[in-house]
Amino acid sequence: MLKHLHTFPGHQNPVYALAHSDQEELFFSAGNDKGIVEWSLAKMAFVKVKMPVQSSVYCLHYYNHQLFVGERSGAFSVYDLKEQKVIIRVNAHTKPIFDIQTVKSKNELLTTGEDGTVAVWSLTDFKEIYRFQAAYDTVRTIAISPDETEIAFGCKDHLIKIYNLSDYSLKQNLEGHKLPVTALAYHPTGKYLISGSRDAQLKIWDLPNYALRETVPAHMFTVYNIAFHPTLPYFATSSQDKSIKLWDAESFKLYKILSLEKAGIGHTHSINKIIWSHDGKYLISTGDDRQVIVWEME
Repeated sequence: MLKHLHTFPGHQNPVYALAHSDQEELFFSAGNDKGIVEWSLAKMAFVKVKMPVQSSVYCLHYYNHQLFVGERSGAFSVYDLKEQKVIIRVNAHTKPIFDIQTVKSKNELLTTGEDGTVAVWSLTDFKEIYRFQAAYDTVRTIAISPDETEIAFGCKDHLIKIYNLSDYSLKQNLEGHKLPVTALAYHPTGKYLISGSRDAQLKIWDLPNYALRETVPAHMFTVYNIAFHPTLPYFATSSQDKSIKLWDAESFKLYKILSLEKAGIGHTHSINKIIWSHDGKYLISTGDDRQVIVWEME
């Protein structure tokens, strides 16, 4: 299924964010270091520090040859990969930004974080279009439905809030988790939403009505990330318990555990972020141990 391929050392501090590049074999990582690092999957090597940052980076998002950088300061930067430079830095929030997503059909950018507000920005000129209070405390994560009709927010108050993307009106609140919601992902076909929480559980919400189908006791501690494989019926989860797990996206059966304990190689601290390579050949993970690890699909 998945086996260890390569470990990139190099970061001096915990790493919180990963993102794709406009080139298939390159990806980026960032965290408490003062820079965003570019890596090559083709050469399994460090490429360069792509850009300096003014404060810790909690999220990275790639879209349309641009890299969006969400900072602890509440600002976000836009790095143009064609022009190879930062084209704008926006003081977007009063507190840290935890997630950034793009709504392709509306040409909009969404930012959210510790202040509980969601800000909507034009991807044309990065002017603010709209802002609303999704929660009175931290909004940790954003997931957009594949058809871009709905958006889900994972909140510190243990709620999942579903909004209509057409007008950003609240559709419903999902109450299932007892602790903060820390990870969200829609199935690629949009048949369900999956949520992860500090309660270490995964919950599967059937669409379109968001009925709770199943609760999976997935990890020992907080589930930090959920990532669907780009072509195969699997998804991976990463956790504060230092493990990555690979699951069947239909039956929710556990296929594989990647951890120091089980595999003899792995992360020694919390795993904060995982992404699949574009072609699905590799899973990339990173976390508090400052390591970036590449796992290969067998």
